[in-house]
Amino acid sequence: MRKFFLFLFLFFFSSALFSLEVNIIEKHPANGKSTLLLFNKEKGTILQDVRYGRKRFPIFSDPDNAQYSYALIPFSYYTKLGKKVLYIDYIQHKKHKRESLFIEVVSGGYKKEEIHVSASKVNPRSKQVQKRISKEYSEAMRIYHTITLKSYIHKPFILPLHSKITSNFGKARIYNGSLKGYHSGTDFRAKVGTPIIAANDGRVVLVKKRFYSGGTVIVDHGEGIYTCYFHMSHFDVQKGTIVHRGQKLGLSGQSGRVTGPHLHFAARVDGVQVDPLQLIKLLNNNLLKEKN
Repeated sequence: MRKFFLFLFLFFFSSALFSLEVNIIEKHPANGKSTLLLFNKEKGTILQDVRYGRKRFPIFSDPDNAQYSYALIPFSYYTKLGKKVLYIDYIQHKKHKRESLFIEVVSGGYKKEEIHVSASKVNPRSKQVQKRISKEYSEAMRIYHTITLKSYIHKPFILPLHSKITSNFGKARIYNGSLKGYHSGTDFRAKVGTPIIAANDGRVVLVKKRFYSGGTVIVDHGEGIYTCYFHMSHFDVQKGTIVHRGQKLGLSGQSGRVTGPHLHFAARVDGVQVDPLQLIKLLNNNLLKEKN
């Protein structure tokens, strides 16, 4: 009870003293989803970053919108539910300041699904394969934790293809009776050879056939935002290629750990895996709509 009253005191006390104009989009984000902070640009104020836990998230100035700056805050699937404090660091009239915001992470209510694949794809025993998996994971993490300060995005996101969604983000994945985590993206039905397009402008940072994700393309959209396209059968782009929204990346397939042909579409924000469709909706409805 004391913690509850302390929380209320801090909330109202900080709100009363808060000197920044900020709009919190998604005040109650679910685990595995993102929230967006929109700041009114003020003369004499330099926004720096937002701190949540041990991580700092940059505050970006939108070159196409003179009114707002923004910070995109992702919450991991494994984030503990409950009240969270976000600290905003900024300089106002040459003085360093810090303000706090409070949000509440709620349960995404994710379901479970059972999947049956080759045993070699669930618990590979080969040391060579294990080494390959470890190397591919490390390579991907280096990419996801690299924040390109430039933004390539100037229009709303689109879907990589229009098809039936066969598996949503967040479902607990039980492979051959063994829990192996959760579904880290959205699966779209796509027979082998279906064209896959870029969800937005960006730079291709990985084109590779990987053990679990099969034929993989990763696009860096700048400012810590990445989209991923898995299980592809053919590539039409190379690493380093600058792609535009709607540009063909390649063809869908059934490579990697799959039960059949489909596209696994995923997203990362500042290294954190998030629901790609919620991220797209959040950005399109609140930030990118001004860029149409």
